Amino acid sequence: MSNVLLGLTGSVAAVKAPELAAALLAKGHAVKAVATDAATYFFNPAALGCELVRDADEWPGERYERGDAVKHIELRKWADLFLIAPLDANTLAKLALGLCDNALTCVWRAWDPAKPVVLAPSMNTLMWENSFTRRHLRSIAADFGAGHIPGHLDQNQLVPVMNDRCKGLRVAAPVSKALACGDVGIGAMADVATIAGMV
Repeated sequence: MSNVLLGLTGSVAAVKAPELAAALLAKGHAVKAVATDAATYFFNPAALGCELVRDADEWPGERYERGDAVKHIELRKWADLFLIAPLDANTLAKLALGLCDNALTCVWRAWDPAKPVVLAPSMNTLMWENSFTRRHLRSIAADFGAGHIPGHLDQNQLVPVMNDRCKGLRVAAPVSKALACGDVGIGAMADVATIAGMV
């Protein structure tokens, strides 16, 4: 199968990281994970069942020496596909703007555009409905060659258009349910089977 790099960000949906990694492994994929520090608040790294790279692993020695591995480049070279699930609002903004201040966003910035990406947004409903989310999704869609997307589309209308027009990019649309914060609405990460199926 494929080498899947699983990106994990600081959404409560990161509690599903071990389940998602297990689903990918069960499909025969080789899996490595790269997580933001905020993501690891929500799951036990030992339960992942695969290698986990954190920011501290990027430059593990006392000081860089010529010839030392550059972890985010090594991950990019290894992976056939980059899955970011959950994708929180903070990291979505960083991806759209090209910021790379942690290992995960450095992989994104160095990603080979010939290799596919799957994104699974997960955030509070009002964060999902915020106009910045629409702008960030549109920016990413443009980077993946979506061409002109009508400006009147909201986030929920935008995701199917992205999936139709973006070469090499699929977005697992968030779903409506009772969120961890108690709010009810769209923003919960798509279910594990849906995400694994997109991979």
